[in-house]
Amino acid sequence: MFKKLFSIAALSAIATVTYAGSAQAANFSYSSGIFRDSNVTNQGAFSENVNNPVYETFDFNDVSLPGNGRVKYSFVGSDDSKSKGVTSVGTGSYGPAGVNGEDNTSAYLKVFKGMSAVIETAKEGDTFNYFGINLGALSIGNTLEFFNGDTAVELKYTDTAGNKKSASILTYDILTALAPTKNNDEQNGFFEFFSEGTADNFDRIVISQLTGGGSGFETDNHTFRIGTGKFVQASVPESSIALGMLAFGGSMLLGKRKEKKSVVK
Repeated sequence: MFKKLFSIAALSAIATVTYAGSAQAANFSYSSGIFRDSNVTNQGAFSENVNNPVYETFDFNDVSLPGNGRVKYSFVGSDDSKSKGVTSVGTGSYGPAGVNGEDNTSAYLKVFKGMSAVIETAKEGDTFNYFGINLGALSIGNTLEFFNGDTAVELKYTDTAGNKKSASILTYDILTALAPTKNNDEQNGFFEFFSEGTADNFDRIVISQLTGGGSGFETDNHTFRIGTGKFVQASVPESSIALGMLAFGGSMLLGKRKEKKSVVK
């Protein structure tokens, strides 16, 4: 099924780009992202949700294909550019840049000609309603797609001139025109995708490199939210708030006890 989808994408990458509004489509935005730790600037840009435990984040820094009980990764397709490298996780010269264009010396995901990295919900019936991704060293042949089952999810966005647009496949031309950060003469940026409702939740993301010439599709620091329906920004988990209130209440009680003890002599 993945090979079939890949072939369809390769044949229709340009034809499926549209600029008409959609009745129900996911939105996406683009920015320079943030640093996970302000003291560490060589690991690319991250989602503002990276430090919120409600979200799943994979930074690829253990140099292996990530995944867990909720999110799974795989490679599909046929690599016919062996001399240029194979789809992998590792370090290199074209890692997605940091917030201000800083070099990324950490590990990241690399997809080369004829290949796709496929990201799916690991549990049947689960869907994503948020996805954030650091895109970098954007080059010709890069494509990004979202699916719910076998149905492509339309994506709405506002371009840099303020025009409302949409596309079912995000191509290099679209992405590089939007990405705000530059490094090694190529555009980089942090892109975030938000569901507007159940109809545009997605359970599969396909990152592909359709052409060769030594180019690849480099991404890093993927952040997910498993959810159904419209995406709503998640706050700190209630359990953490409750623990904080308990700790605060305990300190207040201890303070009062000390105050009483100092008065009674």
